[in-house]
Amino acid sequence: MSAWITALIVAAPVLLWAMVSFNRFVAQRQLIDNSWANVETELRRRHDLIPNLVETVEGYATHEKRTFTAVIEARQGAASARGGAEGHEGAENLLVSGLRQLFAVSEDYPDLLASERFLDLQRELVTTEDRLQAARRLFNGNVREYNQRVESVPSRLIARLGGFRRRDYFEVEPAVVYVPSTRRIS
Repeated sequence: MSAWITALIVAAPVLLWAMVSFNRFVAQRQLIDNSWANVETELRRRHDLIPNLVETVEGYATHEKRTFTAVIEARQGAASARGGAEGHEGAENLLVSGLRQLFAVSEDYPDLLASERFLDLQRELVTTEDRLQAARRLFNGNVREYNQRVESVPSRLIARLGGFRRRDYFEVEPAVVYVPSTRRIS
C-alpha cells in the first residue's frame, strides 16, 4: 500500500504539470485564433475600401485600365483567401503591390491628388493600414510565444502528444503609410 502512495506522490506533480501545460497550449491556441480574427477584420476593411479607391482614380486616369484590373483582381484573390496566415500572405502581398501601383499612377494626376474624395479614401486606408499592422504585431507576438512553447523542453512533449504544431507568422507590408498634404494645386 505504501508503494502506491509513494508512486502517487511522485506521479501527481508530473500529471498536474502535464494538465497545466496542455491547458496553457489550448489557451494560447485560442488567443492566436482570436488575434487572427482581428487581423481578418482589418483585412476585410481594407478590401472594402479598394473598389471606392479604384473608382475614384479611374475617374481621373481612364487610360490606366490594366492597373485597375490588376488591383481589382488582386483584391478578389485576397478577399477569397482562406485559412490562417499562410493562406493569406501571398494574396495580401500581391494586393499591396497593386495598391502601390495605383498610388504611383495617382501621382501623375494633380487634380486627383487635390480631390477631397481621394484624400479621404487615402486617409481611411492609412488608418486601416495602421490598425492592420497593430493587429498583425499582436498576432505575431502571440504566435511567437506559442511557438517557443511548442519547441521548448519539456513542453515540447505535451505539444507532440496534444497535436499542437508551430503556427506561421503573418508578414505583409502596409500599402500606404502616409497621406500627402491637402494643399490645393492650382
